[in-house]
Amino acid sequence: MIDESRVEGGALSRDGVAAEVALAEVRALRAGDRPTHGGRLFAYVYDPAVPGLDDLAAAAHRESAHVNGLDPTAFPSLLAMENALVAAAGRVLGGGPGTTAPDVVGSVTSGGTESLILAVKAARDAHPELTAPRIVVPASAHAAFAKAAHYLRVALDVVPVSPDTLRPDPAAMAAAIRPETVLVACSAPSYAHGVVDPVAEIAAAAADAGVRCHVDACFGGWTLPYLRRLGAPVPAFDFAVPGVTSISVDLHKYAYAPKGVSVLLHRDAALRAPQYFAYADWPGYTMINPVIASTRSGGPIAAAYATLRHLGDSGYLALAERTRDAVAGLAAAVRGVDGLRLMAEPESTVVCFTATEGGPDLFVLVDELTARGWHTQPQLSYAGLPASVHLTVTAAVAPRVAEFGPDLVDAVAAARAAGPVRLPGELAALAGALTPDALTPELVAGLAAGLGLGAEPAAGEDGGSTAGPLPERMALVNTLLDAAPPALRERLLVEFVGLLQRPSW
Repeated sequence: MIDESRVEGGALSRDGVAAEVALAEVRALRAGDRPTHGGRLFAYVYDPAVPGLDDLAAAAHRESAHVNGLDPTAFPSLLAMENALVAAAGRVLGGGPGTTAPDVVGSVTSGGTESLILAVKAARDAHPELTAPRIVVPASAHAAFAKAAHYLRVALDVVPVSPDTLRPDPAAMAAAIRPETVLVACSAPSYAHGVVDPVAEIAAAAADAGVRCHVDACFGGWTLPYLRRLGAPVPAFDFAVPGVTSISVDLHKYAYAPKGVSVLLHRDAALRAPQYFAYADWPGYTMINPVIASTRSGGPIAAAYATLRHLGDSGYLALAERTRDAVAGLAAAVRGVDGLRLMAEPESTVVCFTATEGGPDLFVLVDELTARGWHTQPQLSYAGLPASVHLTVTAAVAPRVAEFGPDLVDAVAAARAAGPVRLPGELAALAGALTPDALTPELVAGLAAGLGLGAEPAAGEDGGSTAGPLPERMALVNTLLDAAPPALRERLLVEFVGLLQRPSW
């Protein structure tokens, strides 16, 4: 029974509120978010800056928001749109009639992480005789592979990447394959640095061992083929490569569909078969799912379908050209600043840079760029690779490139003037000596308070509450995390995020 005295404000108000009030509250909350349009956010969202596209996607989403993907026989419209999206992705990635992979099939998922989890599941379940299956991935592979391994109880064999090329050695990938290996993975491109792994060599090694090879093209699979058509020297990575058995590509990235749509492709139906889950041993309906979710809204799928139909092949080619030019301009801006260097020459839609010896503190630089309206993504140091700044570049960035260079110069000068972040002695000691198991609630609370994290939520005007503030500058937090080994980073972030994600009573 609900205690009515507690139902005050928040999401569950006593008697409900007018529709316009609820929408106004959502808009007010959104005012504190990073800007999703305008070409100044270099992570998380993908903006083509195409007039009217948002309205089209929202209208298509609304048409199918209540359609349930649980049963395609009840809602054939959704089945038709899913099949059309899979065919489009298959054609872009070298499959379909008239290719060396004419029998490509696939499934629409909620995102790249789900696609990768399902690729691992299909590979694992294809070998029920193995009691301890394993997968081989480069260190630069997306963290979703580690999540898949964790969820599915599959061992993860990680192959280092070269500090010079940022790619794994194909021979080292081949050597990591064991009799228990069910999948070898590579990236096109890797998210962190935007470089394409040696897919042909890795796929050949996997094929020689009789093992599946998955290409994670979630990030770049929709742009690399268009960049190749524009003359870029994109190496072979798709179904034209013998030995590639599956590919994932996110439509909510460079296909510019709203969030919630990825495609997992398999070279043929037999490879996809273990991906399905079916269960009939209960008195209800027989459950049959190609993806992790059972009930799923048709809204994102319809929005993606309308987006692809509207933009078309020529539209995507034009967007890729604008993005390529923006990447070139941003990379030139980085090259022109003393104290910075590119981690790699751009091969796709990523500009990633780090500091040279004597250069600015990167975490302070990120804060200075934020203060100037540029929202970048800091990446911590790892296994001999330095900390870096990641820029995901979209077509919307193109008109802003001329503004970025002067602001970068100014931000570097400000970061140099401020000097590097120095951890207080006790924090530095903790980062160097603390183990994850030694983190107590009291210690976590003290660390968070010292870093400005996890403040108590403030009361809102309607009696509800608003999220507690985060520090305006994150350099101290990032410096602490950078000084900690990965296992401690993970535990600290779990605890810190747990402090932020609390009910608004």
